[in-house]
Amino acid sequence: MKVLITGATGLVGKAIVAECHKQNMTVHYLTTSKEKIKQQDNFKGFYWNPTKKEIDIACLDGVEVIINLAGASISNRWTAAYKNVILNSRLDTLRLIKDTLTKENHVVKHVISASAIGIYPDSLTNYYDEETTAISASFLGQVVDKWEDMTDTFVELDVLVSKVRIGLVLDREEGALPQIVKPVKFGAGAAFGSGNQWQSWIHIADLASIFMYVLNNKIEGITNGVAPNPVTNSELTKAVASVLNKPLFLPNIPKSLMKLILGDMHILLFESQRVSSKKIEEAGFQFQFVNINPALQDLLV
Repeated sequence: MKVLITGATGLVGKAIVAECHKQNMTVHYLTTSKEKIKQQDNFKGFYWNPTKKEIDIACLDGVEVIINLAGASISNRWTAAYKNVILNSRLDTLRLIKDTLTKENHVVKHVISASAIGIYPDSLTNYYDEETTAISASFLGQVVDKWEDMTDTFVELDVLVSKVRIGLVLDREEGALPQIVKPVKFGAGAAFGSGNQWQSWIHIADLASIFMYVLNNKIEGITNGVAPNPVTNSELTKAVASVLNKPLFLPNIPKSLMKLILGDMHILLFESQRVSSKKIEEAGFQFQFVNINPALQDLLV
């Protein structure tokens, strides 16, 4: 099988490419950087520029499944201009893929797009599953809502549409975990705000496996890409300190201070979403990392 992946060189993309290769799938990938184009038997790069509506249509040759991970990082400061980049980078990429499929002969049967648990409202008490219809009024909630709406338009092309709502991805070298680890290593670790906000995390290996499970089992609609046991921010901070054998003695970091430092982006640290993984489990998926401590042991020791 041939799979086309956008965002293949990012954190999640690299893990999914590795899984595809383990399953003897050929990967085509789209990149905005001509320097990142490789031509190997099972890994072929193609150039695109979604803002200019440019795409090498050879990327679709023989492709049956598209995995869309494209989108600007949410980890840069959220200026008004950068908020537009965050939104448009997600919509423009999907729009270009859809327009290309509409015009070209292709054999694509399934589109799987990344999404995010940021669509769920901030709550210390709610437990969200895929049936939840409430949408966060936050900037991220609105971005994810529009992102998913754009993904849903692919049903007009008579293809299966899947969306994986990704939680806090834990990886050894990239993403949030190294940023959490750094202050803890220097004895300066502390929870944020009350520390009671829920963090629905997932080990990178399990997330890549979920994408492949959705692909192989043709799971339609929304799937939450989170581990079965969310933890609070305090629990996560304590677990990191415990695995690293470091003390935690500083008071919690006030929300007002982080808002001053990060601006609007501070909500990434303080929003609370406790999210269920039951749908994918009931579909037969088995997690490698169910609890936070073994996940951290695997990544940090």
